[in-house]
Amino acid sequence: MLHPVPHPAKQRGPVKRRAALLLAISTVAAALASPVTAAPAPAPAPAPAAAGLRWTGCATPRYPTLQCASLRVPLDHERPAGRQISLALTRVPHTASAFQGPLLVNPGGPGGSGRALAGFVASALPKDVAAQYDVIGFDPRGVGKSEPALDCGAGHFKPVRPDSVPLDAATERANLERVRSFAESCRTKHADVLPYVGTVSAARDLEVLRTALGAQKVSYFGYSYGTYLGAVYAKLHPDRVHRLVLDSVVDPGGVWYEDNLAQDQAFDARHKAFLAWVARYDSTYHLGTDPAGVERRWYAMREALRGTPAGGKVGPAELEDTYMPGGYYNGYWPHLAEAFAAYAVKQDPKPLVAAYERFGAVEPSAGNSYSVYTAVQCRDSAWPKDWNRWRADMWRTHAKAPFMTWNNAWYNAPCAFWPTEPLEAPDVTNTALPGALLFQATEDAATPYEGAVSMRHRLAGSALVVEEGGGNHGIALSGNKCLDEKLAAYLRTGQASDAVCPAQPAPKPTAATRAVPASAGGAALHGLLGFRS
Repeated sequence: MLHPVPHPAKQRGPVKRRAALLLAISTVAAALASPVTAAPAPAPAPAPAAAGLRWTGCATPRYPTLQCASLRVPLDHERPAGRQISLALTRVPHTASAFQGPLLVNPGGPGGSGRALAGFVASALPKDVAAQYDVIGFDPRGVGKSEPALDCGAGHFKPVRPDSVPLDAATERANLERVRSFAESCRTKHADVLPYVGTVSAARDLEVLRTALGAQKVSYFGYSYGTYLGAVYAKLHPDRVHRLVLDSVVDPGGVWYEDNLAQDQAFDARHKAFLAWVARYDSTYHLGTDPAGVERRWYAMREALRGTPAGGKVGPAELEDTYMPGGYYNGYWPHLAEAFAAYAVKQDPKPLVAAYERFGAVEPSAGNSYSVYTAVQCRDSAWPKDWNRWRADMWRTHAKAPFMTWNNAWYNAPCAFWPTEPLEAPDVTNTALPGALLFQATEDAATPYEGAVSMRHRLAGSALVVEEGGGNHGIALSGNKCLDEKLAAYLRTGQASDAVCPAQPAPKPTAATRAVPASAGGAALHGLLGFRS
């Protein structure tokens, strides 16, 4: 997983959070005497036919105008005539005469496939806005249909894994062996590629894509890790950016070890919010009305699974995997609550196993996305190589935030043994951009609010739209009319200003057998963004 919260010594109660939010908004508002406005300019001229890009129809029933192509880029951008690799692309073409150029979209990760996001964004935007852009999705290098695709080790997440919390030396050794083995497998399978998989290389790919599209400038809309990729591209090529939208924003000052450490506390707070929601619906779930009592029952379930994994599949680590998605999207809360209640109240493990298979189990394609995740994060910046440092930091954080600290540690721990030397993370501070637009929920666990404020101060002239009280990760185009109107206005005109939007209501309990419709609220979006992204 990614991303930062305040220093572990700081506590973030709702009153302090709201005060900090209003202070931050007033600070940036004072810094901007007027709304952010992109410099007036004529719409980009229609792009000439792009050399090397051959778009072919790959329509689906949902996206009937979708097209696909493949782009060749250098493996090593310092040697542009050397070995070439390919990126898989999708496009929904513009239909309006007022063409504003390409809009590149990215779902995050690192390791997330962006091909499906083009159709979603084009259909979710107002028709008049989408018509002005070629909405282009892409699989970054190493991802999905791009070639070569990384896949370091099959079965890395096969259940039942050792308990993520290493209560004894044997459990710690077993987890260390897993992550060392994964890092070694990456070295064995992809040693020729790993030095060139990272955010800077991916950002340089976007400039090759811009050139291939024949566009003078490109617009960019990224979620989660995609915000960092977009900021790095904008740093490298500020004069090539038409519009820049960053949603659920990475704090670039903590890339990546510090971000992950601090993120653990944000996920713990979000898990507590879920348990408090369960307590509000005691008449449905019968787990008690006291949030602290409900929390004790959840950890009692975790302890019971140490001895007897549910269905032979769900031990403590898998339980954490299952409930972690609730930190990304509260639309999953009713299903997770039903599974919790079935196990704790009815002693029925079957709904818990079903919830694991739906939310926590790793699909075959996830071997690719996790391989790219580790390759990018481990290459982007330095990680501690001394395991004693990890151990001390994790136990210190676990004492305050036990829900995901050690699970997240093992997810990232291959970086302690990674075979390539780390790079230095670039400073994304930028005074040469047109005004960018940032979106952020105040209670986001994966990319906490403070990171958006940090990025906001680094991107001169940018605007921050805050979803106050919201806790979901990825908020634009997820059903909040206030947010979506501000996104559409910015993409039309380039104009935006700091604003606060109210969060959408929390979900209501639903029957466990009732699936969330793909079109309901943020369900469609969060299905594309995935977890740990």
